[in-house]
Amino acid sequence: MERDRVVVTGLGVVSSLSRDVSRLFEALVEGHSGIGPIRNFSTEGLATRIGGEVADWSAPYLAPDEARRLDRFAQFALHGAIDAASDSGVDFARCDPRRCGAIVGTGVGGVSSLYEGLEALKKDGPASVEADVLPRFFNHSGADAIACHFRLHGKVSSSTSACASAAHAIGDAYRAIRYGRADVMLTGGAEAPLAPVWFASFNAMHALSTRNDDPAGASRPFDRDRDGFIMAEGAGILVLESYAHAVQRGARIYAEIIGYGESSDGLHIAAPDGDGCGAAGAMEAALRDARINPESVGYINAHGTSTPLGDVAETRAIKRLFQQRSPMISSTKSMTGHLLGAAGGLEAIIAVKAIETGVVPPTINLEAPDDECDLDYVPNSAREQDVRIAMNNSFGFGGHNVSMVLAAA
Repeated sequence: MERDRVVVTGLGVVSSLSRDVSRLFEALVEGHSGIGPIRNFSTEGLATRIGGEVADWSAPYLAPDEARRLDRFAQFALHGAIDAASDSGVDFARCDPRRCGAIVGTGVGGVSSLYEGLEALKKDGPASVEADVLPRFFNHSGADAIACHFRLHGKVSSSTSACASAAHAIGDAYRAIRYGRADVMLTGGAEAPLAPVWFASFNAMHALSTRNDDPAGASRPFDRDRDGFIMAEGAGILVLESYAHAVQRGARIYAEIIGYGESSDGLHIAAPDGDGCGAAGAMEAALRDARINPESVGYINAHGTSTPLGDVAETRAIKRLFQQRSPMISSTKSMTGHLLGAAGGLEAIIAVKAIETGVVPPTINLEAPDDECDLDYVPNSAREQDVRIAMNNSFGFGGHNVSMVLAAA
């Protein structure tokens, strides 16, 4: 079956480091951390009091009444989409709206809106709960906001699969274009999980770092002294187009998605498969889809969350597939924190920028390598290296594994 080529023509981000793609990547290359004390709510009594918080957020593209109708995560999604569309130069008014859509992944959706609704219900009774709590809470409200803003009439949906949500969303958008069902898709992920209930729950699971006195050094993937991940918020949205559509309108092409793979551990609701079989299966499927050998991959943006089990499992998965020759690997979560369901969107953008610029961002805080994590994680300093093909990994609670392969256009 003839397959359309799928290219990346626009990028948009919201993160604790920057809301500008170029500045974000510069900060990563320089090894800057976006982790700091939580300011938006009281962290009294919480074991973890730090995170990747988007400071001074004001929903700049929305009027106040419009912003009130959207949860924070959906605001992030829309902001990322508007910037990505502007970066792309695509004019949706000149496109067939039936062949344009939006697929946005999120792990927890409008959790802040649900939390506020529950607090109002508990305090003042049913009459105090606002009518728009429910639509703000829906996971698909981020994709809906994008579709309404750009008047898109093609496929619009949300993907929810824990920390693989954005990667699954990108995969769905990729396949919609690849098999001729769409011309342009806005896709990626958005998340705003920084609420007391999530900190308390992840602390109960011993999943978060408690290195509160050293925020910038708290996320330390593959390091012997890592003690958990750092939760963060934000969005990463990409414009995907068919190659023919992009060329016809004279678009700048950042990169091409050439492969996508997915698998499930089928093992545990939270813990990863320790030997990395499931993760390796997703990477292998992505390479098979791309019709390339492992030796062709120059860089992997790892899932690398800074958890004791997860980093070892991913290392084993990479070794299983790449055997004697490991490509450069880095976990940019060491600087951005973990955006949960949005991570795959942000990190796909970072992989695209590595291809575009020929610079691989580092894994910071890697000071005492774990004996079981013995690959080339580009420790502490960026590396100038021509990257023709990059891989991006996203692995989520429940054993959701996604890998995609991007290539220079």
